[in-house]
Amino acid sequence: MSAAAERSDRVTEDGIRGLVDAFYAKVRADAEIGPVFARVIPGDDWQPHLDKMYAFWSSVMLMSGRYKGNPVIKHTMITGMQPAMFARWLALFHETCGERFEAAICAEFCIKSERIAESLKIAMFYRADRAWPREAIA
Repeated sequence: MSAAAERSDRVTEDGIRGLVDAFYAKVRADAEIGPVFARVIPGDDWQPHLDKMYAFWSSVMLMSGRYKGNPVIKHTMITGMQPAMFARWLALFHETCGERFEAAICAEFCIKSERIAESLKIAMFYRADRAWPREAIA
């Protein structure tokens, strides 16, 4: 989907599925974060994760209430995660949103993804006995 005319001007379940599928295809191929995902999701058994992400983004963007998980617990169990990896995740996500949605919808996804990433970083890496400069963990 490269032509601007093909970008959607509204969020739908089908649009979310397309976004999630395109985004995770990039994640799998990415040299920085792909290996982390490969350790957690070995082989080609991605569909259960994709199904969760369809429900997650449906809940975030459409307020469908379909997602019933706890992303903080899931992410804290992943070994090898580093705070800086969130920047790469966001870059790929923003790029994919821009390819699939008009600017206003892309901006909504990006704002929400940034808040989600910051919340996960705080939950995973914040320690009361250490300083918390956002720039140091970007």
